[in-house]
Amino acid sequence: MKAMNDQEIQTRLQVLAGWKLEGGQIRNVYELPTFHRAIGFVVEIGMIADVADHHPDIDIRYNRVTIALSTHDADGITEKDFSLAASIDGLLS
Repeated sequence: MKAMNDQEIQTRLQVLAGWKLEGGQIRNVYELPTFHRAIGFVVEIGMIADVADHHPDIDIRYNRVTIALSTHDADGITEKDFSLAASIDGLLS
C-alpha cells in the first residue's frame, strides 16, 4: 500500500472528527466517562485492529485514550490508517 502525500492526508482528515496529523501519524484523543469504559474501549479497538491486521499505538491515561496510526510497511499514512480510524470512531456511535 502506498503512503499518501500531505494534501491527500489533510483532505481525508476533514471527514474524521478529532483526528490530526502529528509526528507522521494521524492521532485522536478520546475522553471516556470512566477508566473502566476507557479500558473496554481499548479492548474493542484491539479486536477490530487485529482483524484488520493493523495495530495502532495506544496510550491510556485514566479516562483518556490516545490512538496514533501509521503504516510502518509504507513508511507513512495509508488508506489502511483511515479505514481503521473510521472503524474506531464507529465504536462510539
